[in-house]
Amino acid sequence: MTYRPIVGITMGDPAGNGPELSVKALGDPKLYERCRPLVVGDAGMIRQAAGFVHRGDLRIHPVSAVSEAVFEYGTIDVYDLSLIPDPAQFRLGEVSAEGGSAAFESVKKVIELAMAGEVDATVTNALNKEAMNLALAPRGMHFDGHTEIYATYTHTKKYTMMLALHDFRVVHVSTHCSLREACDRVKKDRVLEVIELGWKALKDLGIEQPKIAVAGLNPHAGENGLFGREEIEEIRPAIEAANAEGINAVGPLPPDSVFSEMHGGWYDMVVCMYHDQGHIPTKTLGFVYDRDRHAWKAVEGVNITLGLPIIRTSVDHGTGFALAGKGTSSEASLVNAIDYALRMAAGRSTAKQK
Repeated sequence: MTYRPIVGITMGDPAGNGPELSVKALGDPKLYERCRPLVVGDAGMIRQAAGFVHRGDLRIHPVSAVSEAVFEYGTIDVYDLSLIPDPAQFRLGEVSAEGGSAAFESVKKVIELAMAGEVDATVTNALNKEAMNLALAPRGMHFDGHTEIYATYTHTKKYTMMLALHDFRVVHVSTHCSLREACDRVKKDRVLEVIELGWKALKDLGIEQPKIAVAGLNPHAGENGLFGREEIEEIRPAIEAANAEGINAVGPLPPDSVFSEMHGGWYDMVVCMYHDQGHIPTKTLGFVYDRDRHAWKAVEGVNITLGLPIIRTSVDHGTGFALAGKGTSSEASLVNAIDYALRMAAGRSTAKQK
């Protein structure tokens, strides 16, 4: 029988739609043919979510150890941290320290399970940064988001964010900082580091000969210094260093056209210089609003943290507070995140066997 990896899935902020997305995704029997899913969070909130999405046929099975899970379709195994004492009294759709704490503890636990080798990959539903930091402030702690939590608890120094929409992929030199600071962070060593992390990720995904495009920072990639010298002094030397390592990276290329080229199949990934340079094109493709129906047709995209000793993928959207409890949220992004996690797990497994 083909090995089915164990995938730990956090429920996200319980005030959002993460619990509902988890139930919807695990309500597909085909998922169990590929992996052994384990929700990490609060069993009571998952049971409540099953009611919201009209899946009372699914049994919620609380466990306190991975070994207790049954991993069979029809049963949703939940590593139960008993985070919400009374789900019926918990207020959905609102920022709260209670919700933020629950989301944080779920993430911390799934990292512990992965680091201990008890799960093969981790997938995260969305958390609310304000709610999480409300909960962490009394402890003297602060995190910008999932990426920083993972880096801290896996003791990782070199990491980056990759966004993916099927074969449309971007990685970032910087993410959560001001645009002014982002420009200052465009340095040869960091650009090279991100190219290397992106290259390894593509190999993990089974792409034998990846081709990476590197975007410029300035309009027209600087026009040979006319609009800025970062391309000449920092980005191009990083590309040349990557080429010397055998990495097929090209650029720096004009940011206003490189994403269309990747979308057309020219490249497997674009290295972006700052947060919005990569996020805007990815979300423009993945977030599709139907103006006639006044509803979202698609909210897709996957967030992957590169450089970690464990696999972490995530939905690329927010907590969906306005949708919580309605049962109408699309699980497409979560399903895609699980798919990416499984592809990366398979790639790492193959690499170890060689």
